[in-house]
Amino acid sequence: MGNEWWDLCAGPHVESTGNINRKALELESVAGAYWRGDTNKPMLQRIYGTAWENEDQLKAYLHFKEEAKRRDHRRIGQDLDLFSIQDEAGGGLVFWHPKGAIIRHIIEDAWKRIHIQHGYDLLYTPHVAKADLWKISGHLDFYKENMFDQMEIEDELYQLRPMNCPYHILIYKRKPHSYRDFPIRVAELGTVYRYELSGSLHGLFRVRGFTQDDAHIFCLDDQIKDEIRGVLDLTEEILLQFGFDKYEVNLSTRPEKAVGGDDIWEKATSALKDALDDKGWSYEIDEGGGAFYGPKIDLKIEDALGRKWQCSTIQVDFNLPERFDITYVDSDQEKKRPIMIHRAVLGSLERFFGVLIENYAGDFPLWLSPVQARLLPVTDTQLDYCNEVKKRLKGNGIRVEVCSGERLPKLIRTSEKLKIPLMAVVGPKEVETETVTVRSRFGGELGTMTVDEFTNKIKYAIENRTFF
Repeated sequence: MGNEWWDLCAGPHVESTGNINRKALELESVAGAYWRGDTNKPMLQRIYGTAWENEDQLKAYLHFKEEAKRRDHRRIGQDLDLFSIQDEAGGGLVFWHPKGAIIRHIIEDAWKRIHIQHGYDLLYTPHVAKADLWKISGHLDFYKENMFDQMEIEDELYQLRPMNCPYHILIYKRKPHSYRDFPIRVAELGTVYRYELSGSLHGLFRVRGFTQDDAHIFCLDDQIKDEIRGVLDLTEEILLQFGFDKYEVNLSTRPEKAVGGDDIWEKATSALKDALDDKGWSYEIDEGGGAFYGPKIDLKIEDALGRKWQCSTIQVDFNLPERFDITYVDSDQEKKRPIMIHRAVLGSLERFFGVLIENYAGDFPLWLSPVQARLLPVTDTQLDYCNEVKKRLKGNGIRVEVCSGERLPKLIRTSEKLKIPLMAVVGPKEVETETVTVRSRFGGELGTMTVDEFTNKIKYAIENRTFF
């Protein structure tokens, strides 16, 4: 601004644009942006560009950008009719369409089954509570800007929940506990509501209402390591099911301002380190990056493009047990406070679904695909047979539909566009021999097979999480 330099960017900077390789520079787009994201403040003009050391790096970046655009979950979600965000309902509120809802159902079922196997009890809790509950938890003091306004009901103030933890503590408090009861593990797919500025909303990645795969563990001091190791094992088991096997792991330690004594912080941090070492995972230490209420482990998963997404988190909490005055009776008949561990594996179903869409570019593996197979009759003469085959496949738990009414090449192109994993073409010969001719998106032409053979191959691929 004249002779005055306002540095609005953290950098890095160069002394002159002449230092930039002109062949490795690309101006990309322009857009309006409100100052500090506030719609009441002036609109700025933002110019997007990118600069690299050489032309090859720029080309690699542009290819990556195009691939990321091709995988954009918002476009794929619309093309495959998976979900939408409706203006009439409001920004950041997700509508799961039938095909998206089927995938969510599969994710939830797998999640619940694994948690029950790992000794968790499942919970369901309300979406609202009296505002006083959020005073006790501290959310009204420390998190109010992320919470929706309160509502008055019969002269009392109620609040949409931004988190699930106070509810799980109330369930813990419903009866006395002995040291013999621990560990206590509870889990919930709990929908929460958080206020986000409209300018920050982004598809499924930044929303105002979402479902956390939330769980809390109440345990004794000397159980922390084993419980953390159990969470790491469970996290690996769940993420591997969805094809994620590369992680970036960070361990965050005590910040300057923290609750709890030095001894418990040291004990908890050591337990987290020991669990990670025992697991054999490499990790980086984020000194002072822990929450004020305890140390934590954060895990980022790597997708097909090498991008990292924050999903899983494990947090030790010394604060809420104090605030809610939860206790247990130890072996000496004295009251003590349990350790509380917060943890989420997927983070939120909405965000994880967005990551899944972009990781697979909508080409979901057979077990996860909302429609696993399509029966395509060459003419309407084969429709009755197709409906019989459909009934047999559905009876075996296979998600199948019949598509007809157009010429076969068009039916095939439409199925490919919708990324249907399997197509079974049915003509006069197939009806006569009671077979189907199978085409796979991933395996190409697979030839003619009996309905039983087709059924068994699909069931095997689903059970073993493989492509057909």
